[in-house]
This record gives sequence, C-alpha cells and structure tokens, in this order.
Amino acid sequence: MGFIKEFKEFAMRGNVVDLAIGVIIGGAFGKIVTSMVNDIIMPPIGIILGGLNFKDLKLVLKKGSEAVKEGDKVVKEAVAEVSLNYGNFIQNIVDFLIIAFVIFLAIKAVNRLKKREEVKPAIPPAPPEPTTQEKLLMEIRDLLKNK
Repeated sequence: MGFIKEFKEFAMRGNVVDLAIGVIIGGAFGKIVTSMVNDIIMPPIGIILGGLNFKDLKLVLKKGSEAVKEGDKVVKEAVAEVSLNYGNFIQNIVDFLIIAFVIFLAIKAVNRLKKREEVKPAIPPAPPEPTTQEKLLMEIRDLLKNK
C-alpha cells in the first residue's frame, strides 16, 4: 500500500525537475509505450469486453451522410458525423498512466541511489591539537593525580 501512496504523491507533486525529467523520458519512450499499450495491453482488454476496440468507442451526436449525386451533379452535399470519441480518450489515459509509472520507477531508482550516497559516513576530521593552555592544564591534572 505504501508503494501506491508514494506513486500518488509523485504524480501529484509539482516539482519542476520531475516535470522536466517526465517530459524528456516521456518523449523518448512515447512510441514504445504507445506500441505496448496498443499492441499488447489493449487487445486482451478488448477481448474481455467482447472484441471491442477502444478506438472505435464513440457517442454519435449527429449522424453523417454521404453525398447524393445524379450523374455528375451533386444533389446533396456530404455531412460529416459529429461524435465524442471517448475510446481515444481512454486509450490516452492508459498511455499516460503507463508513462507516468515508468517515470516514477526511474525517479525512485535515482532517488534511492542518491540516498545511498548521502548515507555513507564521512571520515571524521582528526581532533584539533590541544592549545598551550590545555597542555598546561593536563600537566597540572597529571601532577595532582600522582600526589
């Protein structure tokens, strides 16, 4: 459960460096991730949903029609279909989640490496040489112990 919470905090954080890294990695791996989603992940989901292709999912607001011709003369112009293509939207959400998760794993690995470097204990500096006054006080102490 901590892993999901950490991923949620990462996705909601507005850090500029994380955003820049996300843009760079997202651009570099965009085609690979899109192919993975379109060619590997979505077909089984489509089968589960009865052979449905997500890109075909839409809500038709106004049906289109083809042009009607009499010979070479156009009697009625073609009308384009007006629809809400929510299948493409679902596809893009899945792409985004996969890209965000891959970037999250990369950032998490980099942060883990940084923490390991910070945890390494530094070699403590050698204690400073006692001052002349401290040396005299140590001699007096030693003399008093011997009496």
